[in-house]
Amino acid sequence: MRRRLSLLATAFVVVAAVLPVPAAGASAENGSPAPPGSGGIAWAPCEEEPTAECGKLAVPIDWSKPDGPTIDLAIARRKATDPAARVGSLVINPGGPGGSGVEAAYGAPGFFTEELQRRFDIVGFDPRGVGRSHPVVCSASVYNQMPHAVMKSQADFDRWTAYAKRLHQDCRARTGPLYDHVDSTNVARDMDALRAALGEEKLTYYGISYGTLIGQMYAELFPHRIRAMALDSNMDHSLGVKAFLDTEAAAVEDAFDEFAGWCAQETSCALHGQDVRAVWERLLTKARSGKLFYPGVPDRPMTELQVLWQGVLGTEGPAWQLLSEMLRALDGGGPLPPWVPPLPGRQPVEGELAHLPTVILCEDYNLRVRNYKQYAALLRSSNRRAPDMRYNPMPIEDLPVCLNHPTTNPQHRLRYRGSAPIMLGSSLHDPSTPYGWSANVARQLGPKAVLLTYEGWGHRIYGKEECATVPFDQYLISLVVPAPGTRCPVGGGSRSLLKQRQSELWRTDNLHWGVRP
Repeated sequence: MRRRLSLLATAFVVVAAVLPVPAAGASAENGSPAPPGSGGIAWAPCEEEPTAECGKLAVPIDWSKPDGPTIDLAIARRKATDPAARVGSLVINPGGPGGSGVEAAYGAPGFFTEELQRRFDIVGFDPRGVGRSHPVVCSASVYNQMPHAVMKSQADFDRWTAYAKRLHQDCRARTGPLYDHVDSTNVARDMDALRAALGEEKLTYYGISYGTLIGQMYAELFPHRIRAMALDSNMDHSLGVKAFLDTEAAAVEDAFDEFAGWCAQETSCALHGQDVRAVWERLLTKARSGKLFYPGVPDRPMTELQVLWQGVLGTEGPAWQLLSEMLRALDGGGPLPPWVPPLPGRQPVEGELAHLPTVILCEDYNLRVRNYKQYAALLRSSNRRAPDMRYNPMPIEDLPVCLNHPTTNPQHRLRYRGSAPIMLGSSLHDPSTPYGWSANVARQLGPKAVLLTYEGWGHRIYGKEECATVPFDQYLISLVVPAPGTRCPVGGGSRSLLKQRQSELWRTDNLHWGVRP
């Protein structure tokens, strides 16, 4: 870590409701896109964000039965600020699974450059099974019985196996037929229906994180319907369960190493002059003994898993300063920061229903393990790659939920037969979607893919530096791709790109399972 990062965030934060409008047509199931303009969206000002427009689009629950029952997708857009310079519609997705494209569209003025907003209608949609688009829901009474995510014995494995079966049955009953049709190939077909309803002959798309998987599946299904596709911080859909967990563990350990290096150099770090790794180990040991409590949550001790979440969420932005202050406070060495993030990790929920977008991951990734012996071997493998972080808590929390769940879009190498170049981007030190994932996706896509490498930190690169942002704009607007092998150094351009500088990102602030003290 050679110089301090200028910190930006991707947060899309406005909670909104969509207005009921007539349904629109959708594309055919067999991979052929709907004719442009075959369906329309009735737009009206959004109830909670009147500066944006909202509408709905009807799509089949089961794309193999295009004339069967439908659900409504929630759509939001911000129209191009300069109609005379308008290129078309830019469809966006902020990731997840579970991220709201509607809220992403609301937050577009604080995220995208003025030039991109001038040129495009920015359109976001909540994917099927998410948010306002018929979410996957379960009974809170069943959800709240979820065992601790990290298994330590065959008895724990057996308990999780039985619970996961009961959870899946309950969520399927609560959600209805859509439950079995929320994988990313279905979302890609929905997105082609949206393209047609917007009147666009070809799709222009920007996706982050899990939103890149939607884009990748679209590229497979509709290779000749792409105008521009920008994929920022990529998922790698070719990885089996071991490679998935190993690479996630290595990535979050690398991100923690970068944080520790920053603390060693920067006097502003709340732990400067201390052994960061020793502080970290003390916190993990205290959590294992049941004696560590999160600020504002005195009724139950933190788990080791929740401590590990601090290491992920503090390096995603990255939010190193906040992370250092949180660790110092948890270690009993100083005051709380002015803002305390919610306690991370899955929590009990109130009310009748709980959302479970993890089902989308279960249908996209086969993460099954046979028994505790295999599970323990997977954890040991992660531990070897992450001596400080142990493992990445995100997939470790999701894996038991997916036990024995049908995978309708299993992992495979990408097959792209289109002629349009696809632009990828990634930071070298991303704790959540490892740099190697984007590099591997680029190899799978072949000569039509161009990877922009940001030599810095965090999850998502658009907006972090001028040289990590302008190439995306140039590609989306003018279809000019960076030269192969283009790298963006830290400090690569100082021109202000956004009206308002964004604050550090601590992602749990907006997750439905966060508990605010």
